[in-house]
Amino acid sequence: MSFQQIGEQFVQHYYATFDTNRAGLATLYGETSMLTFEGEQFQGAQNITQKLTTLQFQKVQHQVVKCDCQPNPSENGVVIFVTGKLLVDDNQNPLMFAQVFYLKQGPSGNYFCQNDMFRLNIG
Repeated sequence: MSFQQIGEQFVQHYYATFDTNRAGLATLYGETSMLTFEGEQFQGAQNITQKLTTLQFQKVQHQVVKCDCQPNPSENGVVIFVTGKLLVDDNQNPLMFAQVFYLKQGPSGNYFCQNDMFRLNIG
């Protein structure tokens, strides 16, 4: 599987899970993973999942506009840059967002999200 396919499949799975069952995101992170969400940092799968499951909205829908991927040959990792639109609750005006993921291969060969950076693109 190419780095592009790995990145695109991860993004599709991540946002489908985020939009329907945020607690299910825990399996995508490891204990050394880091999330920076609007400037706040969280480390470890448990802390990251706690942050994501306590965000102040009931419904959310991500619409990916662009997904760019690059390989990291030294770790067999994948860098992913996503831009998209976010529909929150019943608001019909989408918020623009950007998110960067770094996927690292674990000891068993599966990929997990080592780094995750999220920002809303506001004015």
